[in-house]
Amino acid sequence: MRIIAGKYRSRQLKRLKGLSLRPTSDRLRETLFNVLGDLVMDARFVDLFSGTGAVGIEALSRGAREVVFVEKHAAAMALIMKNLESLEIHSGFRLLTRDAMHSLEQLAKEAEAPSSRINLLFLDPPYAEKTQYSEILSFLGEANLLAERAVVIAEHERSFSLPETSGNLENVRVLRQGDAALTFYRYRSPSPPESPRSE
Repeated sequence: MRIIAGKYRSRQLKRLKGLSLRPTSDRLRETLFNVLGDLVMDARFVDLFSGTGAVGIEALSRGAREVVFVEKHAAAMALIMKNLESLEIHSGFRLLTRDAMHSLEQLAKEAEAPSSRINLLFLDPPYAEKTQYSEILSFLGEANLLAERAVVIAEHERSFSLPETSGNLENVRVLRQGDAALTFYRYRSPSPPESPRSE
């Protein structure tokens, strides 16, 4: 498993034996970041269900301003820390060792200023935990967490379809590769209510 491009290109990342992780493949990660392109530069990026941290570290390599790694398993979080240390990355990231929903709720409470909102969010829960997708997308579509025109990307089984919309999230693209797929959502802030007309 390696970094595809950017500052840490071709550097190897560690895996953890014995832990049930399903890292996003190098090929699928390359596809993901090819689609995102320049959106990664200076972005606030959340790597939900981080696992090895490969997606978030790829974002840092490509110029993300900050990456929030969310991973509830302590052993996996220790692996993320080792991978960051092996690349001598000492800043520009945050580690949340909590489950996905509690972490998102915490981030939403902190996101009062537009500058603190999230530009890109990648979620890759265990494929078998299908309810996680709808719960997280529903929260993201309604919470005051994402920046205007933020992009949310969900990795899932090729045969599993995600909703066309979820609150203020709109499904704009689906890419299938092997047994996996990436569904891209664009966030649009809700329109303010119209002022009542004066008679």
